[in-house]
Amino acid sequence: MASKNFQTILFTFFLLISIFTTQVVSEGCEAEESENHCVNKKYALTLKLIAIAAILVTSMIGVCLPLITRSIPSLHPDKDIFVIVKAFASGIILSTGFMHVLPDSFDMLSSSCLPEDPWHKFPFTGFVAMLSAILTLMVDSIFTSYGSWKRRSDSGSDQPNSVVVPNDTEMGATNNGNAFHGHAHSHSHGPKVEDAEQQLLRYRVIAMVLELGIVVHSVVIGLSLGASMNTCTIKPLVAALCFHQMFEGMGLGGSILQAKFKFMKNAIMVFFFSATTPFGIVIGVILSSVYSENDPKSLIIEGLLNASSAGLLIYMALVDLLAQDFMGTKMQGSIKLQIKGYVAVLLGAGGMALMAKWA
Repeated sequence: MASKNFQTILFTFFLLISIFTTQVVSEGCEAEESENHCVNKKYALTLKLIAIAAILVTSMIGVCLPLITRSIPSLHPDKDIFVIVKAFASGIILSTGFMHVLPDSFDMLSSSCLPEDPWHKFPFTGFVAMLSAILTLMVDSIFTSYGSWKRRSDSGSDQPNSVVVPNDTEMGATNNGNAFHGHAHSHSHGPKVEDAEQQLLRYRVIAMVLELGIVVHSVVIGLSLGASMNTCTIKPLVAALCFHQMFEGMGLGGSILQAKFKFMKNAIMVFFFSATTPFGIVIGVILSSVYSENDPKSLIIEGLLNASSAGLLIYMALVDLLAQDFMGTKMQGSIKLQIKGYVAVLLGAGGMALMAKWA
């Protein structure tokens, strides 16, 4: 029930973003445009069509890769290699928040095209990012609590420590096919089953909240790319976005895999992740005749959305991905695995930070 409610919220939020972005028109601050060889509308449109196809394919590869390779024993979530790959992808998500989304928001909300009061007298980017991180914590906590309460309620028990036999077929994997026989067996296996259910619920909340943050950022960056006519900017940006989407998708795909959703829910989450950036590009192309990157409305809307997305991504990367793995029993039980994980995080974060030169 919690996952269905969250998917409804995700769809509604996605729809609202598209409505708001279509209302951005070119008025207010006019940027100084110099005639140069990089401005070519026809060639830019060709590059955008290539970008839509390339980003869609790489996004699907990235997010589906963990789901496809789960049948390979060496890449099972319980194996060390999966933990290392997930640490690498988490580093990319963390770097995306710090090195891409947050600086973009600072640039937009501190633009000279915006009035001095209030945009230059208060750090709105940091404030919105902070509120976004707090809100993400609230959503994370409330959805987890609601899911736990709902399962206890459905099972006819209001006791937090009582044994809950899952009635959702998605939870079957947590029981390893073992049935409960007799009162004594319920008490002996109850705590382990309860812990497994709680952990699975956490994985599901993490996957859905993480997707929300990525969707917001993807629409905004797709809009900017679609509205641009500068071919010298578009070329490196497409390559950087393909790299970004593939590895960010691996991080999300790993979270979806651990969440053990049904096929249809997996397909919906894969679709939203893969389609949002191309969708943003299409909106940008449609609005390219009236859209201006230096329009005050555009700067405010994109700046605030980027700030909220940055706070969400940074919180999710640090708290729900990196801290949960590195402070877990598997990592804590092996210094060697921790070192490999740290190297993977630094490589992922460093690679994505390098991409900030072009994207």
